[in-house]
Amino acid sequence: MLVRKLAPTLAVLIIFGLACVAGLASGARTHDAYTLGAVLRQLDQAARNFHSLSADIERTKVTVVVNDRSTETGTILVRGDKMLLEMKAPDERTVLRAGDNLYVYTPGLKRVEEFNLGKNRAVVEQFLLLGFGTPGKELQKGYLVTVLGEEKLDNTTAVKVELAPKLEGVRNQISKIQIWFDPTNWLPIQQQFFETGSGDYFTVRYSNVSLNPDIRDSKFKPRWPKGTERMKPQGLGSAP
Repeated sequence: MLVRKLAPTLAVLIIFGLACVAGLASGARTHDAYTLGAVLRQLDQAARNFHSLSADIERTKVTVVVNDRSTETGTILVRGDKMLLEMKAPDERTVLRAGDNLYVYTPGLKRVEEFNLGKNRAVVEQFLLLGFGTPGKELQKGYLVTVLGEEKLDNTTAVKVELAPKLEGVRNQISKIQIWFDPTNWLPIQQQFFETGSGDYFTVRYSNVSLNPDIRDSKFKPRWPKGTERMKPQGLGSAP
């Protein structure tokens, strides 16, 4: 199944999801206003204002059984259904999505894997439904959404929301997702993704977020260094 084969890549893609459910929502609300309906309306409003995004990301993976923590950093560009994620050393890689086409480039191996989401797009979109201007009502189609209330995070009193995937193919990978929103702008401050079965999780922090920057089409073109090996995994669709 494509989702299972793409699970490591999808885990990377998930990390920038809610960064794009961002907008120019109104200022802070009181605790009493943080009902599910109110939060979904804020996300609806934010989605109407979203066109593109750039940000720095920091992702920390926690392996519970051995109490291991590993951190990586990178940058993200998003515009419509196009995305460019560039992760830095030591696990340097580039993930490019343009519509149905998905590319995973590993410079250390001089290799790019090419996928076409095709008929699997609906399942994969459940991983990517967390952002890119997705309205709150659309978010509810893929997740059971629960507002957990306020929680202090750094210097911000954030609104904490939990998502439980409805689709079995998604639940097989991720059991739940928690997001801390800054209620002054409805940008995520932090996300945590809990992997199914293992208890492992990863935490994502966002910084230097720019909403609606001008991003050129050329940023989303699949261009790789000369000599890069192109791989189209058997049993999956391939990018043209």
